[in-house]
Amino acid sequence: MTLEEYFYPGNFPIMKRKNKHGLYITSQDLAELLGIKHRSVKRSILENKELLNKYRPLRSYGKSRKYKHGGAPEFVYYLTEEQAIFLILNARSTKKSLKLKEMAIDYIFKTREAVNSYNHISNLLYKAVTGMNAKQLKKTRNPKVKASLDVLTSEEQEQYKQLETRVIGYLLAQMTFDQIKAMLNGGTLQVTEWREAK
Repeated sequence: MTLEEYFYPGNFPIMKRKNKHGLYITSQDLAELLGIKHRSVKRSILENKELLNKYRPLRSYGKSRKYKHGGAPEFVYYLTEEQAIFLILNARSTKKSLKLKEMAIDYIFKTREAVNSYNHISNLLYKAVTGMNAKQLKKTRNPKVKASLDVLTSEEQEQYKQLETRVIGYLLAQMTFDQIKAMLNGGTLQVTEWREAK
């Protein structure tokens, strides 16, 4: 397990289908979850097409209607997590959609919290290995690189991985950020023994 896997263990719960492009939900499934008609979701998709395409180009497929006398196929969209969350937050309020909006907002805040925690911990690791945090490391060694791990030497990467394994153990033991920082700086964990009053 890596730090990234520890902090980002899951996806938005409604994303249950998967194909070669990753997790997705269909516009039809989303409409059902929102408690609104599929055509309303499709209208919202078309009205916000430019914005939705920023996350990933929209993909759709023709799905035959189940009519006795045939009929034109209905277009169903594959939506990414970001596209689905945007449409949920943009949907008109129904009992179902309010519940989904609450789920989406909780997920966004938990993700933001995870990003912040991950950044704090990974900065501790970079500092323990190189004496610099991620920002200083990139600025000093290669400002163009996206991930700070890429500027570490192979020896530093090995050290980073070893420390990362230790830190995950600390996190699983529910140690605080300050306790982890102290441990990485060569400190020891003070355990206070609890004694029953006589």
